[in-house]
Amino acid sequence: MGVAHLYLAAAILVEVIGTSCMKLTEGFTKPVPTIVMSLCYIGAIYFMSVSVRTLPIGFVYAVWAGVGIVVIAAVGVVLYKEPVDLPGALGIALIVAGVVLLNMFSRMGGHA
Repeated sequence: MGVAHLYLAAAILVEVIGTSCMKLTEGFTKPVPTIVMSLCYIGAIYFMSVSVRTLPIGFVYAVWAGVGIVVIAAVGVVLYKEPVDLPGALGIALIVAGVVLLNMFSRMGGHA
């Protein structure tokens, strides 16, 4: 894992924090969560922009979005007690499979 991958991980982390705060903003009526969310999204875009200096943009965006979706779904279940039904679980499993496939076998991920 190179430095660009660490920037991608940072982009995912701050995006997850920002998205987790989105519900707390209550439609942008709560200033603190709104500011945290906004700063996190700015940070996520910054870290992604640094990672695409050396990693393919399609790879970066696919991993960022895929991992973010999976983690946010887990946050929704754990923190916000949101239910997951079978179609939702299958959809998330397909996203995970896609990210794994991309990382392991695609030239886009720089591994094939």
